[in-house]
Amino acid sequence: MSDLHALSADLALDASVIGGKAHGLVALLRLGLPVPPGFVIPTARCRSFLETGGLPGGELAGAVRDLEAVTGRRFGDPARPLLVSVRSGAAVSMPGMMDTLLNVSSTGDLRAAVREVFASWTAPRAVTYRELHDIPHDQGTAVVVQAMVLGDRDDHSGSGVAFSRDPSTGERRPYGDVLFRRQGDAVVSGTVPTLPLDALATREPTVWAGLTDALDRVERHFRDACHVEFTVESGRLWLLQVRPGGLSGRAAIRVAVDLVDEGLIDRATAVRRITPGHLRAAAVPRIRPTAPASPGLEVLARGLGAGPGVATGRVAVTAGGAVRMAAGGPVILVRPHTSPLDLHGLAAAAGIVTTTGGPTCHAAVVARSMGKPAVVGAAGLTVRAHDVVVDGRSTTDSATTRAGQVTVDGRSLPEGTVVTIDGSGGEIVLGVAETVAGDTGPHVDRLLRWAAEEPVA
Repeated sequence: MSDLHALSADLALDASVIGGKAHGLVALLRLGLPVPPGFVIPTARCRSFLETGGLPGGELAGAVRDLEAVTGRRFGDPARPLLVSVRSGAAVSMPGMMDTLLNVSSTGDLRAAVREVFASWTAPRAVTYRELHDIPHDQGTAVVVQAMVLGDRDDHSGSGVAFSRDPSTGERRPYGDVLFRRQGDAVVSGTVPTLPLDALATREPTVWAGLTDALDRVERHFRDACHVEFTVESGRLWLLQVRPGGLSGRAAIRVAVDLVDEGLIDRATAVRRITPGHLRAAAVPRIRPTAPASPGLEVLARGLGAGPGVATGRVAVTAGGAVRMAAGGPVILVRPHTSPLDLHGLAAAAGIVTTTGGPTCHAAVVARSMGKPAVVGAAGLTVRAHDVVVDGRSTTDSATTRAGQVTVDGRSLPEGTVVTIDGSGGEIVLGVAETVAGDTGPHVDRLLRWAAEEPVA
């Protein structure tokens, strides 16, 4: 169990030991960027817990005392209370698949919270995610305990997610979501509409300058596009997490080529970074446009394109329904928002639509990681579904006689209605839409030339 600031002096750290979250936080500290104080419980303790059920007792209490000393706050102190977050941190990113607990306010609570996070390694959603992404089941997760910084403290507070480059296109510009007077879980959950990241520029210009500087520094450190989670507390920026990547196939190719042009990586490194899956996704299809005067397409609604590509399928309004219906053909999962409990439905669906959320919400992040088309924030749709939760999974309530449906402009579309979605433009179209092949663009051509000219061993 180690203090994050102390770990920043160790140049031989391995994410398999302290987890990817702590590894990223240590990198931020080495770059001189603002990170809330905290400590990490390594992955080995999780493996021990899963075998024996035991937790580190005295060590945990000692680490909490050290955190109290650093922050000048104490658990249970009515004048200056210490509140902490307890977050998972697997060696390989598993966004939203394990538990996070916020505003923990006592040592007895920080032990129950650690136990809960360790136990969530074996939750069905986490197991399913690892199986989908070929992540070993025996690694376990680290736990990061940090002093809370409050995005809901006042009008100069907020939370957000920021990419150094557009995760769908690879364009070099800060990109993401922000919410003022809200904690970070509201941003990533997709339960409420978010603001574009550059809203910070006018509302909190000093924070915006600090954030864009941080994005540039972490990108140069990792030599890759990165994204960070951040909180602003009373006008002060704090970074809570950093991860490289999180890009669509087309964006990954553009970024790799651009980084060569910027002198951050060489051609051989760029070629090694690109997988066959990236190349297959590079020529993103689009819905064929039609003239306004022609019968053409019936666009039901528009949202934000969050996962490039086109998908056609029957509407399912619950995760369980998507799994069941996918046995008979492609399905489009349409939800108000998604959560880790919907993972089995997300995996079964050909495409994803949510009525709320922005481009960094849970549905968008998972869709890009799976290479699925997604449209988020389609506010013109209303979803009526009947869910229950069984063994940690949402499923269709068999006791309900009414079928789920989607409503748009007073018109009801029952489950099973065929729609087509365009994850680039954000359109949701009734029926089977004709598509056109997307242009691969000059970045793919250059990368393929490099691969031919300089074969990678």
